[in-house]
Amino acid sequence: MAEQKLETIFRDCTLCEAHCGIQVSVDRAANRVVDIRGDKDDPLSHGYICPKATGLAGLSEDPDRLLHPVKKVGDSFVEISWEEAFTTIGKRFGAIRDEHGADAIATYLGNPNSHDFAATLSIPTLVRALGTKWRFSATSVDQLPKMFANHLLFGSAGNFAVPDIDHTDFFLVLGGNPLVSNGSIMTAPDMRGRLRRLRKRGGKLVVVDPRRSETATAADQHIPIRPGSDPFLLLAMVNVLFTEGLTAPGRLAEFTDGIEDLRALAEPFEPEAVEAQTGITAETVRDLTRRFAAAKRAACYGRIGICTQEFGALASWLVDALNLLTGNLDRPGGVLFPRPAHATAGPSRRKDKIPYARWRSRVRGLPEFGGELPVATLAEEIDHGGHERVRALLTVAGNPVCSTPNANRLDRALASLEFMVSVDPYINETTRHADIILPTTAALERVNYPMLFHGLSVRNFAKWAPAVLTPPPGVKGIFEIACEIAGRVNGSNGAAVEKLLRASILARVAGPGSSHPELSTEKADAILSRREGPEYLLDALIRNGDWGDGFGGDGLSLDRIAEAEHGHDLGPLAPRLPEQLATVDGRIPLAHELIVTDIARLHAAMARERPALVLIGRRHLRSNNSWMHNVVSLAKGPDRCTLLLHPEDARRYGIPVGAKARIRSRVGEVIAPVELSDEMMEGVVSLPHGYGHTTPGVRMHTAGKLQPGVNSNILTDEDAVDELSGNAILNTIPVTIAAVQ
Repeated sequence: MAEQKLETIFRDCTLCEAHCGIQVSVDRAANRVVDIRGDKDDPLSHGYICPKATGLAGLSEDPDRLLHPVKKVGDSFVEISWEEAFTTIGKRFGAIRDEHGADAIATYLGNPNSHDFAATLSIPTLVRALGTKWRFSATSVDQLPKMFANHLLFGSAGNFAVPDIDHTDFFLVLGGNPLVSNGSIMTAPDMRGRLRRLRKRGGKLVVVDPRRSETATAADQHIPIRPGSDPFLLLAMVNVLFTEGLTAPGRLAEFTDGIEDLRALAEPFEPEAVEAQTGITAETVRDLTRRFAAAKRAACYGRIGICTQEFGALASWLVDALNLLTGNLDRPGGVLFPRPAHATAGPSRRKDKIPYARWRSRVRGLPEFGGELPVATLAEEIDHGGHERVRALLTVAGNPVCSTPNANRLDRALASLEFMVSVDPYINETTRHADIILPTTAALERVNYPMLFHGLSVRNFAKWAPAVLTPPPGVKGIFEIACEIAGRVNGSNGAAVEKLLRASILARVAGPGSSHPELSTEKADAILSRREGPEYLLDALIRNGDWGDGFGGDGLSLDRIAEAEHGHDLGPLAPRLPEQLATVDGRIPLAHELIVTDIARLHAAMARERPALVLIGRRHLRSNNSWMHNVVSLAKGPDRCTLLLHPEDARRYGIPVGAKARIRSRVGEVIAPVELSDEMMEGVVSLPHGYGHTTPGVRMHTAGKLQPGVNSNILTDEDAVDELSGNAILNTIPVTIAAVQ
């Protein structure tokens, strides 16, 4: 037996938003990971990791993983060469576009793309190369309402105000479970440790949630709320702030419009007036508001529970309005805007209206936002007749059959496409419909820089992640794949597309009209050419960023970041307003006309009869989305796809202990084992998402054996969306349940 040649590599885990620092021991000779543990010298995670990190090696070693491009022949897939794959894709997409127009092709981007900087830097070019406006992503089943509210208030969808969790005295959480997510739209590894330190310095944690979640269990106070009623609670809190004279926006008032308009909007929503909607007493609302306003440093944080409901955008806006009215927006210990190394201070001012409803979906007329349409309309855009229907689809690292509404309808629709391409390592519920599947490198086989998540971090931070393993010879990185497809569909090739990307970034950072007009593009190119592919582009962004060396100074470059193997600690978050505002006039429009209109819709909802039983989702620490369910170390253990049900509801609906229940909604039904728990609010049941791995044709044997579960999105309704943002309603689904004999 050959002697092991162990090497230790420090990088980050890319399986959730926390991006914890890890220490990986690898046998170079065998190209095999021997051990993964937390990096105690990482300035952000301090050695913490959750169980997901140990599953990183499993993604590389998975026997179900595709190692070569495959094409569908009958009901099976056969291996083909990369050249045949790219040639076929270019010809088929090109022919469909020529005959039916660019919008006959649709794209869908999944969650894993967010964790790969190479995807972030290349996929937008691929989508533009196809020319289609029919663009979809996991955004509209997740954080779209928050991004919509960001654009209304701060001028940019990417202007996220993140809780300064390490310095706050009062942390109010609505619809989030950060002890399981380690922060979501809040990169905060070791949330348990951070909350422990909050309590140690005398701070308070309050969780508002229909379920007594893991975070709610650890809180000083858990306030159960009827699902979907968060806007009523938040408006009632705003009402109390005004009626009791508790507003204190401080310096924020100097560049905020509409504070008095908000007073008028909140006036009808007294705590007593919304008790029936929220299930929370007026006394509790007033007490919560007073304590939040009285705290020296407070942060209100809302997450997926408030996004995936009927008034997701309104609720997301109200979270920031509450922070603003109490002076906690852009204040240490409140919520602040991170300052990532690859970005410059103060984004470009918006020149006109927000990118919203510039076009609408063909069938239902749902509005575009930020260049994307809501994914709730994808199935009907395929299966609804007409010359303009979607005929071809490109999916990249996504499984919409598991993650988007009315999964059965989308499953049938995908089978009717003329041509489909998936960039994915698995034959899953979605990619089984593809004509060609292109495999990509696994996380440990590629370098990484958590580009998006440095912009969501609770502390300014920069870290480069070197590759740990050599990728198998049959797979390619997403940057090369994206550039090559973009080139082939337009009669060119990947090298030409990469050349265009380089020219674009050079024009931005060097020469006349750039950030550095004194620097020639030739000299900038010579400096950046030490790196290749997406690293060239990233190095340009870092050198041109707030912390950068400006192509010759003492600041950061990609090389300097890489030299610090544990990461660069760039210090705590700090105030960035009003410079960070990207609105047309550099001011915050607190009572935007779109919000005012949506509050009228909220008034109408007050008179509506509530369903007797509603379904909400939940998440497990060992899981994120369906793409992690085929790793043995993460899938082992008890069945996690259970229907959580309050014992009183079990008695009411005749569900005995140990039974299975049939859950029905307007669009479908599933059968799941029942787990009784008083952590659930009465009238609310919970089923996790991302499961249902027993579909014929799926090649995910571990998931099918250890955690098959049922697909909760068979129950969610594609007709149910937040009218303002178009985000899918994945919580508060009206259902009925009955025991299965």
